[in-house]
Amino acid sequence: MTAESRHLELSLLPERFAISRLAADSPIPDWATQGPFFSVTRTGDELSVVTELSCVPAGVQSQPGWRVLKVHGPFVLSEVGVLAALAKPLADAKISLFAVSTFDTDYLLVASETLSAAVAALERAGHTIYRSKAE
Repeated sequence: MTAESRHLELSLLPERFAISRLAADSPIPDWATQGPFFSVTRTGDELSVVTELSCVPAGVQSQPGWRVLKVHGPFVLSEVGVLAALAKPLADAKISLFAVSTFDTDYLLVASETLSAAVAALERAGHTIYRSKAE
């Protein structure tokens, strides 16, 4: 199955998120693991945190204003093309994304100001986006 022929279902999480950067040797702060969705990634260069915007304290290097689309899974780890099927229509629409992958599925973060265009691009590509009634 090609990326273009793959049709996926996604749900828009209602919360607003931020992507933060801390020093590589920083301890994982308590605020980083709050809320229904968060991701903490440590490398030799940085500690990256994705969490609800309301959890990020003032003074932390952060980019606010992100929305999260959850891909309905689960997918086996050997499955090919899931992220490509979503990234291509967004790239074609010149929309940046920040991806977080888990054992079961993928999450796409898009800037709040591009959310409508991102949803439209994904729907044009045949994907289904579920939104809460408040959206």
